[in-house]
Amino acid sequence: MTLRCPFRTAALLLVLLITNCSLLIGEAYAQAPKTYSSSEILLGLKKLNVLGSALYIAAHPDDENTRLLAYLANGRLVETGYLSATRGDGGQNLIGPELREGLGVIRTQELLAARRIDGGRQFFTRANDFGFSKTAAETFTIWDKEQVLSDMVWVIRQRRPDVMITRFPPDARAGHGHHTASAMLAIEAFSAAADPKRFPEQLQYVQPWQARRLLWNTGSFFVKPGEDMSQYFQLDAGGYNALLGRSYGEIAAESRTSHKSQGFGSSAQRGEAPEYFQLLKGAPAKTDLFDGVDLTWNRVPGGAAVGKLVDEVIRNYDAANPSASVAGLLKVREELDKPSKIPFWDLEKGQEVDELIYACLGLSISAIAQEPTATPDGKLGLAIEILNRSSVPVKLKALQVPAIEPSKFRTVGNMAYQDINEQLVSGQPFIKKNSITIPTEQSVFQPYWLRQLGTIGMYKVPEVVEDFIWPEQPNTRRLLERWEVLGNPENVSVNEVAFTVEVAGVPLYYTVPVQYKHTDPVRGEIYEPLTVVPPVMVNIGGQAFVFADTQPKTVPVTLRAGKAGVKGSVALTLPAGWVAEPASRPFDLAAKDAEQTVQFQVRPGAGAKEGKVELRAVATVDGQPYSRGYQTIAYDHIPTQTLFPEATAPLVKLDLKRKGQQIGYLMGAGDEVPEALRQIGYTVTLLKPEDLTDINLRRFDAVVLGIRAYNTVDQLKIRQPALLKYVENGGNLVVQYVVNRGTVLPEIGPYPLTLSRDRVTVEDAPVTMLNPKQPLLNTPNRITPQDFTGWVQEQGLYYPEKWDPRYQTVISSHDPDEPAREGAILVADYGKGHYIYTGLSLFRELPAGVPGAYRLLTNMVSLGK
Repeated sequence: MTLRCPFRTAALLLVLLITNCSLLIGEAYAQAPKTYSSSEILLGLKKLNVLGSALYIAAHPDDENTRLLAYLANGRLVETGYLSATRGDGGQNLIGPELREGLGVIRTQELLAARRIDGGRQFFTRANDFGFSKTAAETFTIWDKEQVLSDMVWVIRQRRPDVMITRFPPDARAGHGHHTASAMLAIEAFSAAADPKRFPEQLQYVQPWQARRLLWNTGSFFVKPGEDMSQYFQLDAGGYNALLGRSYGEIAAESRTSHKSQGFGSSAQRGEAPEYFQLLKGAPAKTDLFDGVDLTWNRVPGGAAVGKLVDEVIRNYDAANPSASVAGLLKVREELDKPSKIPFWDLEKGQEVDELIYACLGLSISAIAQEPTATPDGKLGLAIEILNRSSVPVKLKALQVPAIEPSKFRTVGNMAYQDINEQLVSGQPFIKKNSITIPTEQSVFQPYWLRQLGTIGMYKVPEVVEDFIWPEQPNTRRLLERWEVLGNPENVSVNEVAFTVEVAGVPLYYTVPVQYKHTDPVRGEIYEPLTVVPPVMVNIGGQAFVFADTQPKTVPVTLRAGKAGVKGSVALTLPAGWVAEPASRPFDLAAKDAEQTVQFQVRPGAGAKEGKVELRAVATVDGQPYSRGYQTIAYDHIPTQTLFPEATAPLVKLDLKRKGQQIGYLMGAGDEVPEALRQIGYTVTLLKPEDLTDINLRRFDAVVLGIRAYNTVDQLKIRQPALLKYVENGGNLVVQYVVNRGTVLPEIGPYPLTLSRDRVTVEDAPVTMLNPKQPLLNTPNRITPQDFTGWVQEQGLYYPEKWDPRYQTVISSHDPDEPAREGAILVADYGKGHYIYTGLSLFRELPAGVPGAYRLLTNMVSLGK
């Protein structure tokens, strides 16, 4: 990131942090250092003379209009942000098995990837995406409305948008309760942000702010066919940006394609692209989105002088020699450092100036750790490098790093300083290698919104997030408070190296996060975040442990060393009535990252009750307990993420009978259902599409298709006849939910059925047995409404809305004030066998250890046996 000095007051220092003015050189953690083309530099110079801001507001990742964001950020050159109320935790995952918190982390990173492409900034509230909601009223019974509103006001007061835009209307047309709620909150926040009586606790950091207008960005999917669009304000966002060599539609398509977990790969649009807006609050827009807003330096007292200097830099810009603009930019910087009555724009544009100086100099700065992880108070090697690739003289004045060997550096608090005073020779890197020490007080690098247990509807952010030290105030060690991270997409980096450089006698400050770099033989150079881990991590194998009898099950516990030479013992904490043998097991991990798996035999004792409880694994090292695991989320399109979930797992005791033994399972988008089948005693074979042959399928008592298989497995279009032949010959085929758009073939069953978006979102909605004598409800287990208690997030989704009469319905339920939904389970006899389609959310319920879900699945795969 870049930091400017001198800061006029401590208050401005705090404002700088909470307004996200500090920009990472790599733009995000675990990103290669940013490089700039001449055309990008010129675009940045032009942006220096535009003082305007827009904030786009919606509910989820992928809700944003990436074309409009690209147009605003790169065409109008205004500060452009996207405020997503949630991180998308309640969605489905097209690329892997992660759900809930893990999916939220993925979708957060996908949003950041999208913003790196379209030029916007990303913000969030603490609202938790609890799954599909049909009304805003329901949403506000689960979200803490006042808290979400406070977060939204907080971002508005930070970013001071001139124009606010919602993606959705504040009514049922939005199609999702979260969508509607985001628009309703935006309308309320528009006025609340300007009212000093609303959320006054924020005003020690920010000032009230009144945006000029709030608009709804409507479109063809919200209006009636044939509706006269002339009533709406209109602009063309389909222009071509010659400096970037792409249209805003092309940029938008690449940005939207970042949402890979949701399957939003998009094709580029070129040419005219009208956008329509309806006024919700504030002054109407007549000729321009920013009508009545001065977008020049004239909006800042004394700013005209800055504008003239910027104009001069632009006029003299040499694309073949960007470094020739450094002298002019230093003059702009000097003018910006003069006292101002409106520090917001001085700080914003000051950051842009420093970034442009960095770009014009062709600077490359990095701080590379020898290893990807470290523990608090642990040491690791660090290679610091800075390279000046211009002819402009640059001197490296000083370095600041996390606490280091005192003999080499002056140490203050948790940071160490060294005066360098060395001229950087153009084209020759300055490299310094050291051994740094991670501060003892530093927290494990869990995302700040996951450090404490929240609720179904809200994440909880601790009052104090982290120790923090500013480079320009080395004697000031303070705590990073909740207010300073709220709205941020990621943790604030606390392991950074700060470089003080001098250009023409002017000191400049640049900081970069400490990262780990390695070379992949396929992907090439890869940057990963330096992750602070506990001395030992504890992972429990399996999602849930299910007991249909009193026979013991093996519970594997894997210990992973965060540092070398970790030894201790690990034990299971069990609820009353449950027994684990042995009581504890020792472990000894000699090397860092070494793993050791120990096993416990767990069984329900005489006092164990039916239903679901929880076990926990706890490792003890030198008298200190550790109960967090280690989860790596690694995909090519986002930086590697590491989570530290609590080492817990559901224990389920239930009365369960089963038939058959051999199950074939074809994965779709990814789920944990195969492991659930193994837990109840089935032998599960994971199938590839080429395994779906008549002869090969005969050996299975049932074949199960994973979630969204007919959306993601293209070969099903040619393998479908083999599956139906298997059923016809006496097989049992279970198809889990399929999204109603984008199926690989028009018919997924032996008889016609029409998929829809119908769902039951209330997880404990009462269930009626439509045909109590249906074998699926009676053998080998009797299914009752009690089996639908304790479900999580939703009961089911993507139910068929029409089906051939040869399908039998089994159960019925519905959300409040809605008609009965009877498509949760459809069963059809086909030849000698059975075909089952179910939209029930088994993929969520089974890993959560819901007893009734296991009984239902067992009956499905046992049908006809």
